[in-house]
Amino acid sequence: MGECQASTPILEGEAKLIAAAQNIVKALENYKNLSNDARKILTDLSIQLSTVARASETKTEGEDVEGEGDEEKGVSEVEEQLNKLQDKVMKWEENQSMIWDCSPDDANEYLRAVDEARKLTERFESLNLAKDSEEDRFLQRAHDILQIAMVRLEEEFKHLLVQNWQPFEPEHMSFHSNEDDPVDDGSIVSFGDESVEEIIQRDSISKGSDEYIIELVHPDVIPDLKSIASLMFVSNYGRECSQTYVSIRKDALDDCLFILEVEKLSIEDVLKMEWNTLNSKIRRWIRAMKIFVRVYLASEKWLSDRIFGELESVSLACFAESSKASILQLLNFGEAIAIGPHQPEKLIRILDMYEVLSDLLIDIDALYPGDTESCVRMECREVLRRLGDCAKATFLEFENAVATNISANAFPGGGIHHLTRYVMNYIKTLADYGNTLDVLLEDHEKEDQVSTSPDMSPVSEDDNTSSKSSSASPVALHFRSILSILECNLEDRSKLYKDDSLRHLFLMNNIHYMAEKVKSSKLRNVLGDGWVRKHNWKFQQNAMNYERATWISILSLLRDEGIQNPGSNSISKTLLKERLQSFYLAFEEVYKNQTGWCIPDNQLREDLRISTSLKVILAYRTFVGRHITYISEKHIKYTADDLENYLLDFFEGSPRSLHGSHRK
Repeated sequence: MGECQASTPILEGEAKLIAAAQNIVKALENYKNLSNDARKILTDLSIQLSTVARASETKTEGEDVEGEGDEEKGVSEVEEQLNKLQDKVMKWEENQSMIWDCSPDDANEYLRAVDEARKLTERFESLNLAKDSEEDRFLQRAHDILQIAMVRLEEEFKHLLVQNWQPFEPEHMSFHSNEDDPVDDGSIVSFGDESVEEIIQRDSISKGSDEYIIELVHPDVIPDLKSIASLMFVSNYGRECSQTYVSIRKDALDDCLFILEVEKLSIEDVLKMEWNTLNSKIRRWIRAMKIFVRVYLASEKWLSDRIFGELESVSLACFAESSKASILQLLNFGEAIAIGPHQPEKLIRILDMYEVLSDLLIDIDALYPGDTESCVRMECREVLRRLGDCAKATFLEFENAVATNISANAFPGGGIHHLTRYVMNYIKTLADYGNTLDVLLEDHEKEDQVSTSPDMSPVSEDDNTSSKSSSASPVALHFRSILSILECNLEDRSKLYKDDSLRHLFLMNNIHYMAEKVKSSKLRNVLGDGWVRKHNWKFQQNAMNYERATWISILSLLRDEGIQNPGSNSISKTLLKERLQSFYLAFEEVYKNQTGWCIPDNQLREDLRISTSLKVILAYRTFVGRHITYISEKHIKYTADDLENYLLDFFEGSPRSLHGSHRK
């Protein structure tokens, strides 16, 4: 009896100590920021304390009767607890309303009830329960309650995501500045009416130094989504939560691509498209890639981090799984372009695609780190490589197209040939892609880098120096080669003219056009000033050759040789009159022909007119003035002023005739 009395205080002390420890554990379990490992440790400790408490109840004699009462009391409390939890959970099963649409208090109460059912389930699962025992029955009830609640939480999670989805509006958006951890402060930086195209072209964004994100889901519900996700994962229903999230965000990503006007096209669909349609779709793709990766995917990853932030691997997996199909859809279009025919008109767009994808590599690597969907990173690099190969092959095909573009007919009027305009404007645009082309062409060795065009110009030391420095880059070598091929092509075309004057006029026009295009663009930096000086000399030589071919024989009629009377130094009026008539006829023939010839450049046309006028009018005025005493006024068909005015009609591209009318 005395022993029983002595042992009673000890048992009471143990019970109080165990109860205190259980209260501490319970308080710690309610702490929100605990990791999963910490929660597991606390759960195990709670179970061990319960086991110790139960064991202490059976230490002394006479305790069987007392123990039966306590056990009955414990069973009663657990059953009452289960009844309450079941009532709280089933109440919402009978209610058609969504819990989170009602009130925060209802939502919080539901979460607490579900968490309590989870803990009760874990507690019984940790015990070695006999089948069909009272505790086993309690376990089944707790498990059933938890399963019903998990299904409901999955529905609530989906409902919150869908109902609080915020439409994607690229034309007018507000951006999160991610420089100071926006996850914590939630601050919004608004750029007002600035379009998304202007935003993504900022240096800070285009170089990937900062992240700018948009709210894809209303920020007010993020804590609720996070609470539901955390509870589902700790309850071993993470797979269901992840699948729900991925499914909904996949739809949102598809919607984003639809808004960005990106269609789901197969490679076969792309290869069948006409160029005008394809060109439009490439432009949309370029715009969509920048917005989708730098704005939308960055925002999508940010959303995933906020909801699954404590579960980093889960966050990465959910983001990767939801976005994989969309990014691969975009890359699939790039692959279709890369395997298409190497048509020169596509080169600029292919280079645009290559540069955009190359710039986005750093963003894509950051979005998919480590082994997370490494196939996306690999596919991105593979498409980039194929686009690069396609661009290089297309560029080389362009060189070949210039060389093989021949004609059997002379170009009317001797103006600037369509091929010259096309080639010069083409490479002028390509000069903007010089750095990219240098990378793509670096390993390509042309078999023949020697210019095949006629080049009779003197080469100065400065020209050589400039040529060497500007030819250091692969793109400079190729541009020089293309222009040499073009000049050779033009030389061959000039030989189709029967009139030497028109032949030189044609070459003058086209080489002048080439030189002016180079001088007024980035091509000057690529080809060098030496190239410009050389081609200035070339077109000037052709201008001089034109004047000689046209006017030397005509102006020879205005010389004094051959107009004297036989055996005398006196002027023969008859011969003088015949000489003037021959000059007028020759001038009229030139006028008739060369008013139909064309010099498109205003300054070049004016310069050649002035140069011609100075020679022709001076010779005519001198000849007539020197022999005016021998010439009857009726034999002077045109005055010097008349001829000067007629020369202003030259090179307009509209043939005229003087009709042989006599001056009045």
